Amino acid sequence: MIVGTAAAAAIGESDLALAVLALVVALSLQIGVNYANDYSDGIRGTDEERVGPVRLVGQRPADPENVKLMAFAFFGCGALAGLAPVALAQTWVLIPLGALAILAAWRYTGGDNPYGYRGLGEIYVFVFFGLMATLGTQYTQAHEITVVGVLGAVAAGSLSSAILVANTLRDIPTDIESGKRTLAVRLGDDGTRVLYLALVGVAAVCTLAMALWHVFAPVALLGFLVLLPGIRAITGGATGRALVPAIGTTGLALLAWSVLLAYPLAR
Repeated sequence: MIVGTAAAAAIGESDLALAVLALVVALSLQIGVNYANDYSDGIRGTDEERVGPVRLVGQRPADPENVKLMAFAFFGCGALAGLAPVALAQTWVLIPLGALAILAAWRYTGGDNPYGYRGLGEIYVFVFFGLMATLGTQYTQAHEITVVGVLGAVAAGSLSSAILVANTLRDIPTDIESGKRTLAVRLGDDGTRVLYLALVGVAAVCTLAMALWHVFAPVALLGFLVLLPGIRAITGGATGRALVPAIGTTGLALLAWSVLLAYPLAR
């Protein structure tokens, strides 16, 4: 949302009200997919033994139907919040894309053949939390997609995917036991660590490339300083709970990078 709004501002077309609505959509879908994953993994029994935070269904502190209800409540909130900017900006083409995003959020671990169990979760995150979130925000405000917007979307998608990669790296042992074939399980420990570093590298390259249009855009790379503890954990062979810093710092780095990128793009 931040990067998409900044990309729109770069061509003089930002709109604060539409940006706030885009933020509501993004937060609603993020919370909704977390509840959906908790529910779907829990009823399959794949979350009974976890290294990470307590899961509501898998470890039974909450009723599964209530967790499912919360997932769809937030999906509904995201859908309603998404209709507002679409109607205001007359960008009707985004409606089917938004519906696809909600369906994909549920099918990540839900349904009879969830794609998250087939190693496709990172693609979902890259497409919907990177490309679609950023470019959809820019298009709603500017009715245009720019090269800088695309570079920002790829970088945001890469960092968002890196969060999931760090998370699934931590969960490789328990996912193997439960039969959950995430991309990390398929790549193995070493391959997953390389993928994480590659995603961070893609985000850095995209940020540097933006200097061709906005000379101070690489200042956003200062946000990557937050990543250092996580990178040390990844490259140092950390496992289990020792990988938690990599997950948290990657999320913080994404936020810091977005905020630091906004000013040189919008100035």
